[in-house]
Amino acid sequence: MTESAVQPALWPAPLATGAVEATVTVPGSKSVTNRALVLAALAAEPGWLRRPLRSRDTLLMSAALQAMGVGIEETVSSSTAGGSADEAVGGAGEAWRVIPSGLNGPATVDVGNAGTVMRFLPPVAALADGPIRFDGDPRSYERPLNGVIDALRTLGARIDDDGRGSLPMTVHGGGALEGGPVRIDASSSSQFVSALLLSAPRFNQGVEVRHVGGRLPSMPHIRMTVDMLRAVGAQVDEPQTGGEPDVWRVSHSALLGRDLTIEPDLSNAQPFLAAALVTGGRVTIPDWPERTTQPGDALREIFTEMGGSCELTTTPNGTALVFTGSGRIHGIDVDLGEVGELTPGIAAVAALADSPSTLRGVAHLRLHETDRLAALTKEINELGGDVTETEDGLHIRPRPLHGGVFRTYDDHRMATAGSVIGLAVEGVQIENVATTAKTLPDFPRMWAEMLEA
Repeated sequence: MTESAVQPALWPAPLATGAVEATVTVPGSKSVTNRALVLAALAAEPGWLRRPLRSRDTLLMSAALQAMGVGIEETVSSSTAGGSADEAVGGAGEAWRVIPSGLNGPATVDVGNAGTVMRFLPPVAALADGPIRFDGDPRSYERPLNGVIDALRTLGARIDDDGRGSLPMTVHGGGALEGGPVRIDASSSSQFVSALLLSAPRFNQGVEVRHVGGRLPSMPHIRMTVDMLRAVGAQVDEPQTGGEPDVWRVSHSALLGRDLTIEPDLSNAQPFLAAALVTGGRVTIPDWPERTTQPGDALREIFTEMGGSCELTTTPNGTALVFTGSGRIHGIDVDLGEVGELTPGIAAVAALADSPSTLRGVAHLRLHETDRLAALTKEINELGGDVTETEDGLHIRPRPLHGGVFRTYDDHRMATAGSVIGLAVEGVQIENVATTAKTLPDFPRMWAEMLEA
């Protein structure tokens, strides 16, 4: 875990004075937005992204693609105009028009600490004509990238990383990539698989990705990648459609430009749903999709088991999720291997429950924005909790909590987890709440408006 040299200001997490009753409009999905940007950049014709997320991670992706020659014309509301990748100010953009062109270097890509940028773009850079240098935040140097680097070398790319298997590095694009079969161990991140699949239609031979390691985490994100590839005309064979286990094949083909409306980010809905659970209130999330590959959809089942109830309702503008807390929070024993990004928020709720919880299948979280298992253990325990790390997760025994500083380690999901605890525990102060701008711009305002409603 790495803390900033300059200590950010502390944000007093608001204490709930009663049951929350609010409707919260959640901005677009980061995972969908960044996949859509890559696919649109590789398409044979222009495309549109409607209601994309405008946050640090997506602005970094957009800036990187533009540095390589892709045209992105942005139409945003007045409240979001003027934001930069570093500032990540503003909310959801209205529409981005992506105009593909020849990918060119030299260029420099700032990945920040965005896993999708650092992993999805090296295969794109291998298709560019010229060198593309990748660099980022200090934590990005510690996050595994060897799965993508080794795979691209097998497929014909030339990459300089001084043998680290991580950033910083330079991809020497040759204007094309041969592609073909490749074996990778993606047990530390499903993004290794998605990274290769997204660019595969542009490889001369397509790609056959064979995962050969331990348990593959976050399978919903791979299904998201496959669905989005098919939506733009790619041919994909996958295990779920009769293919070999842990093998994905994508054929060489042209990609279509599409007009895509981005779903709300269901994982970013988590703290607001948790607020209903913690306070015994009711929160409505508009535009919740009836069918989705987003991991956040699992919250309906998980938070119901922890004491709430939910209903998908039909409104004149589409479907909405209405989640209601019962006033009691129950512990849970759950395997979160496919939905690991939900772990911080679930841990926060579990720390306030009436019985112990065991969260399993998430050893890979030690390699995320921070070591999330160590961070959650330390920060909840410093508020009086009783959390222990296991080999692949956390065991949480609820204890009376007290106020104190909840450190975030520049991790957006740590910040929202601490805010959930702060609803029920007076005096919780969140260090660097601004880190939520990574995927959820203006979270403090949204949180305050939910409580005021």
